Amino acid sequence: MPFVQVTMLEGRTVEQKHELMKRLTEATAEVLGGDPQRIRVALYEVDSDEWAIGGVPISVLRPDA
Repeated sequence: MPFVQVTMLEGRTVEQKHELMKRLTEATAEVLGGDPQRIRVALYEVDSDEWAIGGVPISVLRPDA
């Protein structure tokens, strides 16, 4: 049973997150084969203060993020 995990900055709509989970499931089933009902997808959202690029929080790099 494949388990797909996505970590991303918060701020997407519920509709966007649902569509992402749907398409990830479809793509995983297409590439790996198998029953889409056995594929698990988890989205993890982090605040821009909790994610850094080059040691600098995204909240500092992009204050509007």
